[in-house]
Amino acid sequence: MSLLELKNIYKIYGELKALNNVSLKVDKGEWVAIMGPSGSGKSTMMNIIGCMDKPTKGEVLLDGVDISKESGKRLTEIRRDKIGLIFQQFHMVSYLTAVENVMVSQYYHSMPDEKEALEALERVGLRERARHLPSQLSGGEQQRVCVARALINHPEIILADEPTGNLDEANENIVLDLFKQLHREGTTLIVVTHDPEVGEAAQRMIVLEHGRVANEVINKNFEP
Repeated sequence: MSLLELKNIYKIYGELKALNNVSLKVDKGEWVAIMGPSGSGKSTMMNIIGCMDKPTKGEVLLDGVDISKESGKRLTEIRRDKIGLIFQQFHMVSYLTAVENVMVSQYYHSMPDEKEALEALERVGLRERARHLPSQLSGGEQQRVCVARALINHPEIILADEPTGNLDEANENIVLDLFKQLHREGTTLIVVTHDPEVGEAAQRMIVLEHGRVANEVINKNFEP
């Protein structure tokens, strides 16, 4: 059974079909890139997978359960418990330190645990920067804090939206190396990107055009 399955998904705004009969399966432990130009439906798909929006029609199966008709409150609970989000804009709280930003995610899930949050920062190579504010961190460091924050509650899926969009090449490579490590550990990764290099790091690329799946490419050069 697939961990995530979209079945005949439509998202319609007036006469615009942002998603037009999209179907997709993602297996547990798989690394999938969702690609396409602006306006192709990438962000709409991310919002539906991330339980931030509901489809107009179709089914969204997570662990075999259709969540497409759930209430907004229930979707928030599912997102909190099962999905770790990483954004292009880091969305860190400016007056909290790195470790406190990680602990915010714990607060909404269960109970803050500074020791566990520090371990998460160590995992992304930032233990020594734990007491620094976002303004004292580079863009690459802030994104790595966001990876730690996404991992802290042990989600079933890491969903990343243009995670390297604000990074230089060196920091992009650091983040991709983190993703490779997570994949080796069995984490399910779904990365929304327009960057070919980021897309080509994944096992499989789903290319959207005009709200439809235009192509699906298996990466024959994928290195586990």
